[in-house]
Amino acid sequence: MTSTQEIQTCAEKRKHLPTENEIKATPQLTSLLEQLANDGKKPGTIKNYRKAFSRLLKEGADLYNPESAKATLAKAKLRDSTKKTIAAILAVWFDYIGISYKTPKYSAEHEIPFIPTEELLDVFIASLGKKMATYCQILKETGCRAGEASNLTWSSIDFQQHLVRIKPEKGSNPRILPLSLKVLEMLSNISKSSHDNQQNIFANADDMRTNLFLQRRRVAKKLADPRILQIHFHTFRHWKATFEQHKTKDPWHVKTILGHKSISSTETYIHIEEMMYLNQNDNFTVRVANTLEEAIKLMEVGYEFHIEIDGNKLFRKRK
Repeated sequence: MTSTQEIQTCAEKRKHLPTENEIKATPQLTSLLEQLANDGKKPGTIKNYRKAFSRLLKEGADLYNPESAKATLAKAKLRDSTKKTIAAILAVWFDYIGISYKTPKYSAEHEIPFIPTEELLDVFIASLGKKMATYCQILKETGCRAGEASNLTWSSIDFQQHLVRIKPEKGSNPRILPLSLKVLEMLSNISKSSHDNQQNIFANADDMRTNLFLQRRRVAKKLADPRILQIHFHTFRHWKATFEQHKTKDPWHVKTILGHKSISSTETYIHIEEMMYLNQNDNFTVRVANTLEEAIKLMEVGYEFHIEIDGNKLFRKRK
């Protein structure tokens, strides 16, 4: 089977879930999904509802029996964070059909994501196909989500100013971020099938993800490096956030790059960075500021206040 055939086969399996007909055969489920769309819910949210219903039906849940639905969910081999999401979806469903339902309690796990070295990411990107490599390089440089990368059009790229305008998803903020000459050259090498600047550069995130899994498996085997199997699109976002936090020690800077609405969403990466570099012996350049103006100038070039000794304010910056 060729690579193209493999991708098409995986895409068909994803689009035609075993319980898709069951959803369509349940008018109230279809009606709920339509209501969510009318209420302005994002396509990704509606897709998550559909996937949750499909999984429960596939496992034999009676969606008109709260106890049956909860028992099926409890037995499912899913992470508690996923079960928590599905439990909340069930709450919306049972409220919609007017059946009393007590939401089961699941707590989301707090796991440290896999943060590869930059060298590993670069080797991985260099081993991918032209378009996938460009896609992943954009993820690495900007820390954007896969959905945001897939929504990029040619008009999103400013080749003259080396910038990309990112349209947010999942309630994030829009961003304008810099791009390297490397990724701009990679973009230039991707042929445009039309001259429409509003045309999307890449396929949708689901198709790109399917393609990534196929290429990732081959690269891991070729390089005999199982760590590559842990890399997914969101890995690049995790890496970018941790890298920027370590480089700048400025969570507000990281927040701006990631497009977070709240600094609390960024705090995760502060803790990850602290744990990753806990035993690293950092070398610093140290400067002393005796006036407010001197302190401001130091902070503008990346120095951070460290300690005050005998009235002298010491600032430091990693070499």
